[in-house]
Amino acid sequence: MTFLNFFRLIHIHPILIIFIVISLMTGTFVQLFIMLSIVFIHEMGHYVAASYYKWRIYSIVLWVFGGVMKTDESNNRRISEDIIVTVAGPLQHIIIFLLTISLDFLNVLPPSIISLVHYYNVIIFLFNLLPIYPLDGGKLLFYMLSSYLPFRKAHQYTVVFSIVVCCFIILLQIFIFPFTLSACLLILFLLFENRKEWVNKYYTFIRFLFNRLNQPPKDLEMEVILVPEQFRLIDVFSLFKRNKTHKIYIEGYQKSISENHSLYLYFKEKKLLETVGNIIRN
Repeated sequence: MTFLNFFRLIHIHPILIIFIVISLMTGTFVQLFIMLSIVFIHEMGHYVAASYYKWRIYSIVLWVFGGVMKTDESNNRRISEDIIVTVAGPLQHIIIFLLTISLDFLNVLPPSIISLVHYYNVIIFLFNLLPIYPLDGGKLLFYMLSSYLPFRKAHQYTVVFSIVVCCFIILLQIFIFPFTLSACLLILFLLFENRKEWVNKYYTFIRFLFNRLNQPPKDLEMEVILVPEQFRLIDVFSLFKRNKTHKIYIEGYQKSISENHSLYLYFKEKKLLETVGNIIRN
C-alpha cells in the first residue's frame, strides 16, 4: 500500500516535459530514462523515510535531475528528523552504485549502459547536494542554520544564499564552462523556485507559527526571550527557533508570556498590532 501511494503522489513538472521533447529530438531518450529512474529511486528514499515518521505527504514532483516531495509539516518536525528524511534520498545513490557494480560483475547489462548509469548517478548525486533550496544540499543548509538562528532569519538566509549560488553558476556557464541548454534551464528553474520562495517568505513564516500553535512541538529545550515592551507579537515571533520552545519576558516587567499563549493571542484573539507591553499590563 505504501508504494501504491507513492505512485499516486507522483506529478510531472512542466520542465521535465520540455526535456522529454528535447531528448526525443536529439535521440537521447535512453539517457533520459536512466536519469528519471535514478531520480525516481532517490525520491522513493525520501518517501519511505517520511512515511516512517508518518509525515503528511501530498505530492512528489519529478523533474530531470531531482524532485521535490511536498509535505504539510511546515517545518515543525524535529530538525534531526528532517535531516534523516533529506539524507535518505542521497543514500539511494550508494545503493544504485552497489547494484550496478553487481550487475556489471554478472554481465547482466552492456558495459555502455553500466557506464551511463554510473555517470548519471554521480551527476545527480552531486547536483542534489548543491547548497541551493529546495535541493537536498539547500535543505541541509537550512536545517543547519535553523539549529542556531530564528526560523524566519534562517529561511531568508537560505533563500538569499540559494539565489546568489544560482546567479554564480549562470555566470560560470556563460563565461567559463561550455554552455549547455539543459544546465541553463535547470539553474533558471531553481532561480525561479527561490524567487517564488522569497515572495512567499511571510506566508511560510505564518504557516510555521500557525502549525506550531495547533501542534506544539514536544520535549524541546526552553529558551527565554527578553524583548522591549514596544515589540508587537509578530516581532517576538521573529525570534522563535525551530528547536526551542520559548518563554517571553518583557523589559521592566516580572511577568512572562508562554509561547503557546502568545500564539493564541495572535491567531485566536487577533491581537495583531498590540504591543507586548499593553498585553502584559492587561
